[in-house]
Amino acid sequence: MKIYNTLTRKKEIFKPIEENKVLMYVCGPTVYDYLHIGNARPYVVFDTVRRYLEYKRFEVKYVQNFTDIDDKIIARANKENKSTNEIAEKFIGEALKDAENLNIKPSINPRATFVIDEMIELIKRLIEKGYAYEKDGTVYFDTVKDKNYGKLSGKNIEDLIAGNRILQDENKKNPTDFVLWKPYKIGEPKWESPWGLGRPGWHTECCAIVKKYLGDTIDIHAGGEDLIFPHHENEIAQSEACSGKKIANYWLHNGFINVDNEKMSKSKGNFFTIRQIAEKFSYETIRFFILSVHYRNPINFSDEQLEVAKVSLERIKTCLFNINFMLEKLNGEEKEKEDLYAQCDKYVKLFEENMDDDFNSAGAIGVIFDLVRFANTNVNDNSSKKFASYVMNKIINLCDILGLKFNFEKNSNYVIIKLVRKRTEAKKNKNWVLADQIRNELLDMGIVLEDTPNGTRWFYK
Repeated sequence: MKIYNTLTRKKEIFKPIEENKVLMYVCGPTVYDYLHIGNARPYVVFDTVRRYLEYKRFEVKYVQNFTDIDDKIIARANKENKSTNEIAEKFIGEALKDAENLNIKPSINPRATFVIDEMIELIKRLIEKGYAYEKDGTVYFDTVKDKNYGKLSGKNIEDLIAGNRILQDENKKNPTDFVLWKPYKIGEPKWESPWGLGRPGWHTECCAIVKKYLGDTIDIHAGGEDLIFPHHENEIAQSEACSGKKIANYWLHNGFINVDNEKMSKSKGNFFTIRQIAEKFSYETIRFFILSVHYRNPINFSDEQLEVAKVSLERIKTCLFNINFMLEKLNGEEKEKEDLYAQCDKYVKLFEENMDDDFNSAGAIGVIFDLVRFANTNVNDNSSKKFASYVMNKIINLCDILGLKFNFEKNSNYVIIKLVRKRTEAKKNKNWVLADQIRNELLDMGIVLEDTPNGTRWFYK
């Protein structure tokens, strides 16, 4: 298995620290509002990475934080006359609902406020080692002291300083220095520290969380491309200056989501929450849409693209539900030659080859469609029940790795199948009025029926 490592800018063979265990950390959202489509991408992408690693028999310890103290949370709390904890609690709950609906596996979800003591200890250690300094209650990281600063983003410290000659904060030694601890202001939450009442800077929380829940060095650190600089760069600087060890061996970053070919932003009016999108398209369609493009590539969000994803997903569903419908009539007589089973198995291998190549979910989905075509051609009313089940389970298993599940009871296709069976029963009882009524009802749903000697088949028109 090869993974593209942002740190080295190349694909590398994946070798975890422990042979059968993976330590993985993903930067989570700041909880001041409902999750938007940009938040959904790292949720879905890295949940799929986790699922595939587990499919490969790795035990994955997966941690994803919630930033529950931040300027945006404070602003919203003050505006609504609530505490920052009330705002955070509300939107953490809503985020977990969206995650569940996107079929994200449960994980360890610590909050920034869970590790205040650990952040203070980390900052104290950095001051002791000469990597940080305090001025008027604010503690800064001295970027010039870190000779490797910029290694993740590829930025040069001299160029960064040259590009920021005017100090925005006169207490800084260097323009590139960043805040580790900030003093208390009225209307903000506060904690006791050796530097007075205040709160931590954003970049420090992930360092403390990683160390507390996973250790000094982990296998995979992941997040959105927008976090490479400065957030992840500053994480590396703090953690490695403090421990003297690499914080992560592999850095994975998903690409941006654009809306109608423009960067998403509230000011442009093209900002959409997952909830808003789910009112028009299912959460399952949103997940499928996100995985239909390689995670490192930018993805363009639009209603048209979501509609394409919806139709594509229906192709897979239609195949599965047709096979499921046939299974009730098929018998156990073995008819197929071994080469048909072998042909089916080759798609599993091709799926794995794509996922082994830097988690290429887009290529893996292409293989699933090839398998669907194989099923549509080779599974019919003359197939054995064993072969039909074999092919069906292969499709379901591959989809499950991508977090795509098919609930026969709740899915709309199940309703269609029930209506088709009801019509078949009406025809058997020579209730032609009811049979025609059901046909017309299905036609209104976009379903066309085909009566064959072996029963009724259906498909989307």
